Amino acid sequence: MTTTTLAVLVPLLPFLGAAAGLLLGRTAPGLVRPLAVLPTLAALVLTALVAVRQGGGRAIEAHTELTPTGSVPIDLALDIDGFAALVAVLVAFVAACVQIYSTGYLRDDPRYPSYAALVSLFTSAMLLVVYSGDLIVLLVGWEVMGICSYFLVGHYWETPEARAASLKAFLVTKLGDVPFLIGLFALGTDAGSFNIPRILATVANGGIGHPTVVALLLLAGVAGKSAQFPLHTWLPDAMAGPTPVSALIHAATMVAAGVYFVARLLPLFEASRAAMVVLAVMAAVTMTGSGLAALAQDDIKRVLAYSTIGQLGYMTGALAVGDRGAAVFHLLSHGAFKALLFLAAGVIIHAAGTNSLAAMSRMGHLRERVPDAYWTMTVALLALAAIPPFSGFFSKESVLGAAEHVVSGHTAQAPGAAGWLVLVAGLVTAVLTAAYATRLWLLAFRGRGAEAPDHGRQPLTMTVVLWVLAVPSLAFGGFAYRSLPGWLDGRDLTPTLLTSILGTGLAVVGGLLTYGAWQRTTALASRVPLGAVAAHPEGDAGLVEAEAIASHRPAYGDIAEAPDPADPGRLLLGPLHRHAAAGFHVDAVYSALFVRPVQAGASLVRFLDREVVDTYVRGAAALPGLLGAAVRRAQTGNVQTYVSALLAGTVVLAVAVLLVATGA
Repeated sequence: MTTTTLAVLVPLLPFLGAAAGLLLGRTAPGLVRPLAVLPTLAALVLTALVAVRQGGGRAIEAHTELTPTGSVPIDLALDIDGFAALVAVLVAFVAACVQIYSTGYLRDDPRYPSYAALVSLFTSAMLLVVYSGDLIVLLVGWEVMGICSYFLVGHYWETPEARAASLKAFLVTKLGDVPFLIGLFALGTDAGSFNIPRILATVANGGIGHPTVVALLLLAGVAGKSAQFPLHTWLPDAMAGPTPVSALIHAATMVAAGVYFVARLLPLFEASRAAMVVLAVMAAVTMTGSGLAALAQDDIKRVLAYSTIGQLGYMTGALAVGDRGAAVFHLLSHGAFKALLFLAAGVIIHAAGTNSLAAMSRMGHLRERVPDAYWTMTVALLALAAIPPFSGFFSKESVLGAAEHVVSGHTAQAPGAAGWLVLVAGLVTAVLTAAYATRLWLLAFRGRGAEAPDHGRQPLTMTVVLWVLAVPSLAFGGFAYRSLPGWLDGRDLTPTLLTSILGTGLAVVGGLLTYGAWQRTTALASRVPLGAVAAHPEGDAGLVEAEAIASHRPAYGDIAEAPDPADPGRLLLGPLHRHAAAGFHVDAVYSALFVRPVQAGASLVRFLDREVVDTYVRGAAALPGLLGAAVRRAQTGNVQTYVSALLAGTVVLAVAVLLVATGA
């Protein structure tokens, strides 16, 4: 079988699995889980085969015209270089882990068949984005992911939080997709093609008329899809969906699409220094702001959501300094440990008797209860904090090293201002990342929350997946920084001495400060009593999460009357804590600038429609009615009345004729 055929089957298999799952979900429920897991595992095997055959060498290209357009052609095209081959393996790997995990997490969920089918469709759409060599076909996968995220985030649609989160995710990402679509059309018109290799060739020849305008339009869509400032606000709210969905969105699909898109078209952005500076500013604000917000969140999944936003900021920062190899390296590394973090959080959610809307400060006595989640999440948090030799250290240091090369003048592919912005923000974020990772670990596993009832061990499908993901979280970075350059741009990914010392040192400082603050707050709060816990009859994590969201309370009962005050985040942030916990009120700003004016305009239009337009309509309808009533009154049925009226009319006409004749 040719490599092209294998590549075509990669997105096709999950799509067929999704279609079969939707068709057979009710009639043959026993086939739902095999149809969810097996096509995704097959796609994983095929992505690995395609990657081996591609081998980091020349890109695999194939195309055929989709349909005549009369202008710029649209092709069904493949363009698989080293970037695409590796990212596809990541997508299929994480999706397979999520599907296997979900068979246990949502084992009793009545809507599992539609959930599993949507996850498969989500996976297929992302794989289409990764392998596509035509921007319009890529756009199809891009938009299908948006639809899938809407339904998956709103899986618990009976809860107002899930409905609002799904709608917000859809609208915010569509807000970015409008300029993104305009930018695609402008780019295709300038290049005379939507084929990515031809577009890059046109960029190299200086054939793009307005690269700054096109790049900025495209960045709007990237900001929405990859949750970068200022279109990042949808991602924390999307935690209302099932935890495995969060793992899929944050680790390998949806948010990774924007970063991957910029990596594929990086020469276009490099053609505009202004666009590179804008990208750097976006990355710097996103990194630091999300780090501060994560340090103030009390919801374990919202901490991880803001963490994803910040780590994506590292990736866009690497792109802003012109190093897509470092960006994709961190994308691959982050995909493994962030999937592990979310799936381990799902285990904690079940064991702690809490949910995505409850607080870490209510958790307690979990280390012995969930040893698999404890050890694997510890590995993932160390990778997130970029502590050597965990994978996050090598990939994050490749980003900081790329920024340092721009600052020192070793490379001129990006403006110096972009290098300084990314380097300084990246170092500040290193402190914040270690701080909120340490805080999460302390509150989740050494917190003072009351102990929830023990519901036994987690399903094997959940715990095995945690250990599978722990392997790349621990070992991928040390292996990859030596072997990946040949697959990427060929640039050295070895950590530089200066940024390694600074980054690791600052991470250690952030962790130690948080630990010290936790000890102090724990001592002060030691006299605060915590409430008792009531048992919950169900043991299924998905049902527990859904019921708890619906009832606005922690699952398995009221764990505490008030959150544990032993929160180091409050001490570290001080007066900034309240603002950071609210995401620096970005939603409030959007409400004041956009939502309220639109609502006021809608109210004005409704008033004008009701009081002005409807008045004319009612008047136009009333006039014939009045005339009809007058005519109806004349129809008495009395012959004498009719004869009298006829004679009166005759007299009037005679008088009128006489007057006219006399006047003449």
